[in-house]
Amino acid sequence: MNTYKIIANTIEYIAASERRQPELEELATHAGMSPTKLQKTFTDYVGVSPKQFARYLTVEHAKGLLKEHSNMQAAYKVGLSGTGRLHDLFVDLEAMTPGEFKNGGAELIIHYSLHDSVFGKYVVASTCKGVCNILFYDTEDPTELLRERWPQATLIYEAVSLQQPVVDFFKRESPEKIKLHVKGTNFQVKIWEALLKVPEGALMSYGTIAKHIGDPKASRAVGTAIGANPIGYLIPCHRAIKATGHLGKYHWGDTRKKVMVGCEQGWIDNSLNEK
Repeated sequence: MNTYKIIANTIEYIAASERRQPELEELATHAGMSPTKLQKTFTDYVGVSPKQFARYLTVEHAKGLLKEHSNMQAAYKVGLSGTGRLHDLFVDLEAMTPGEFKNGGAELIIHYSLHDSVFGKYVVASTCKGVCNILFYDTEDPTELLRERWPQATLIYEAVSLQQPVVDFFKRESPEKIKLHVKGTNFQVKIWEALLKVPEGALMSYGTIAKHIGDPKASRAVGTAIGANPIGYLIPCHRAIKATGHLGKYHWGDTRKKVMVGCEQGWIDNSLNEK
């Protein structure tokens, strides 16, 4: 079992046992490791101990973050203060024209490459204008994931320069400007642009995002647009959660969303403690 799966299974066990907060020994037995080995593996991978991470997954903690970032302007200030990187400072998002994705992308040439990250394996795909997909996968054939989205496009397994900033981003290195070339309706693109303003360590309710785009009654439509996000993690739809504090569903797996939210909170807390 790879490290991501060990961490993901441990986090899922923590989440399922939230009310009683399992001890390290119990988590280690579940993971099939010694307590010392699990503690080191988990902390090295995530940045915080299993006990610390468990706190990030509670509804109470999520509610606190929602209250703290109850409007987009507050979250934006958090990002500018340096406690969370603002994606939109280094991301250019361009929407495809109807002609570019008509007939299943028949006229598009899409290059793609496979990579690993703290959140598991992912495929990054790009047109000549920018990155069009970042898709996570576990047992699926990543090529088929792309083929479902671009049934008529020419797919070429080859890493190209447009993809390297994404790889750097996942390594938490300072990337060059990332160019995105995405397929979506005007409303979807507006939501994705709003998500780019939600910094690391912040959580936002669907309703707050709807208010930010000037359509406070569009919470359900916001959720649908978030579910259609073609750029996993980089457009941070994992930071959008229910107003109740529950994380909700995630296109790339509920456990992966827990890993993302918890890791980011740990990174932010660590950066604050270092100051």
